[in-house]
Amino acid sequence: MTDPPSRSEWFRHPLPPLPTQRGQRTRERLIRAAESVFGDVGFYDTRISEITREAGVASGTFYLYFSSKEQLFRAVLASLNHDLRRTLREGTGRLPNRAAMESEGLRLFFRYLRRHRKLYRIVREAASVDPTLYHEHVRRMAAGYRIGLARAMDTGELKRADPELLAYALLGIADFVATRYVIWGDGLTETKIDQLVEMILHGLVANGEGDGQSSPAPSPAPSRRRTQPRNRR
Repeated sequence: MTDPPSRSEWFRHPLPPLPTQRGQRTRERLIRAAESVFGDVGFYDTRISEITREAGVASGTFYLYFSSKEQLFRAVLASLNHDLRRTLREGTGRLPNRAAMESEGLRLFFRYLRRHRKLYRIVREAASVDPTLYHEHVRRMAAGYRIGLARAMDTGELKRADPELLAYALLGIADFVATRYVIWGDGLTETKIDQLVEMILHGLVANGEGDGQSSPAPSPAPSRRRTQPRNRR
């Protein structure tokens, strides 16, 4: 078995190609089985025998493809990261403008999580299992987003701002909405997504004041002058 890649290389080339299609399929089965088991019971409580049983392979087969449970965990996270970014890229790359890309990108993200609900447990556990890999996962998710936002700013589609700041802010919005409506319960309707897209594209301020213009300053409160009591004779 070849040496595992470094942390930064996991997301470029998560695993080296295998010489046979059968080997590729077996390794993919192990990754999919690990996604299921890690998502159910967590990394620390998972045994390799549970993964091989889920994958339908012999226990000894595991070590033909992975040197440890940790290496398989990295492969699972890298695979999910790669698949999600590819899904978003392929689904939005030919859309005519940034507004359409934001709208469709959110929908693709939520659909992906519905198919991979266990992804969130794996991603959150990565912060303790392998903090460096977790950092790389988040950084890569934001990097492509930042580039797209910067391009839209250059063409005048978006107001000028720090594209990295916006990328992390928008990812945070999607993250928490997905946690509430996809992971905790399946209540994310198209109407809710439309409202979310509207908020992202046009802001929170009502009455047309979210166009970058300064809101008028509030009128000062009237002063309260103390009146002197009249002298009574």
